Amino acid sequence: MSTLPTHHETEVTSQGWTVVPDLFPSDLIDALNNALVPSLARRDKIRLSNGVMENCGGTAHHVLADEICYVELLARFERLDPLLKWFFDGNYILNSYGGFINEFDAKTYAHHVHRDIRFHSNAKRFMLNTLVMLDDFTEENGATYILSGSHQCIDKPEDDEFFPQAARITGQRGSLLLFDSRIWHAAGANRTNLPRRALTLTFTCPFFKQQLDYPRLFGYANAKECSAYLRQVIGFNARIPSSLEEFYVPVEQRFYQRGQD
Repeated sequence: MSTLPTHHETEVTSQGWTVVPDLFPSDLIDALNNALVPSLARRDKIRLSNGVMENCGGTAHHVLADEICYVELLARFERLDPLLKWFFDGNYILNSYGGFINEFDAKTYAHHVHRDIRFHSNAKRFMLNTLVMLDDFTEENGATYILSGSHQCIDKPEDDEFFPQAARITGQRGSLLLFDSRIWHAAGANRTNLPRRALTLTFTCPFFKQQLDYPRLFGYANAKECSAYLRQVIGFNARIPSSLEEFYVPVEQRFYQRGQD
């Protein structure tokens, strides 16, 4: 059960974002930092081979199954379960799990003003972004820009409107930024000689398609070793059967479980 103060719900509703300080322990952050560089190198090798390296330097997508520390981090999100269930008004699953190493003066798609859901809806909240600070976030090393309240704005703001008014999200390593995915934001430029590292996890309603098939990536055979929370959030309760034999099974064995709406 979460012991988080209720002001996080108020901030997400009003300004569209909130920071939970010092959420993750230092030894886990160290392990994640050690894992992120080889994770990035593995993806760069694939991107170079496939000719898709442009505009994506420092970004590592879908790292969940690379190292056990990534799974451990996801498991620790259970402390936030009441907050996330409040946001979605029900269950949710992992939509993407990536990492970002913001190097000196780097320029990628993340540095442009954007939002991470392609449509705007006031009827229901479909997606939530989270950012795990693996280093201290400062204005000098590229703290994220977020335009408070812009989760209510359908149209993208112009740069000359966005950057002067946007908040800079600073915090200590191990802290977590959560924001409504409708909000307009951008990565800041790193003006230091040290990398600024982060993990970015997004969550959606269970009926959204995941950016990668995380249950299959993680391994169906490993599901029984997971906690009930991890089975839910990885997406084992919201799979699609691929055969009649998988479709016609007892309720408790169904791929798509109840309560995934």
